[in-house]
Amino acid sequence: MTHDQLESRYSLEQCCCFTGHRVIPAEAVEDIELRLKAETENLINKGVVVFIAGGALGFDTMAAQTVLSLKSKYPFIKLVLALPCDNQSEKWSDCNKRVYDDILSDCDLAHYVNRNYKNDCMRLRNEYMVKHAKYCVCYLRKQGGGTAYTVGYAKRMDRTIISL
Repeated sequence: MTHDQLESRYSLEQCCCFTGHRVIPAEAVEDIELRLKAETENLINKGVVVFIAGGALGFDTMAAQTVLSLKSKYPFIKLVLALPCDNQSEKWSDCNKRVYDDILSDCDLAHYVNRNYKNDCMRLRNEYMVKHAKYCVCYLRKQGGGTAYTVGYAKRMDRTIISL
């Protein structure tokens, strides 16, 4: 699937994006995973088929892995990675790079907002996700940073916010 196919083939109502913090407290991980899976399946049952994740550590990774795990049950769903730049994983640990590379190889589309890192590439990635999705599933626990900005942007764009 290409970016043009994404835009022409799927309506906004068929698409969902994810946004959340990079760090999830260990005691919350299992609960968030269960709620994320349940909400994703709920959206699939409402007709959502395209899920857009930002490819970052933490919640983005969890969301992408959830969608990939559900593909065996729902083979028609698509995972799109909206990536800020080519080298976003450059400074990550080897373990995190392997997980990222596995997700990247299994996704249906990787859309790069920029080829190289730029100061605003994370914001542009977040706006891209919201612009292409009616639903925004979020894990938001603090009122500053990229996740809070993305949820605020989704509200301004009149998207349906699903908070975990």
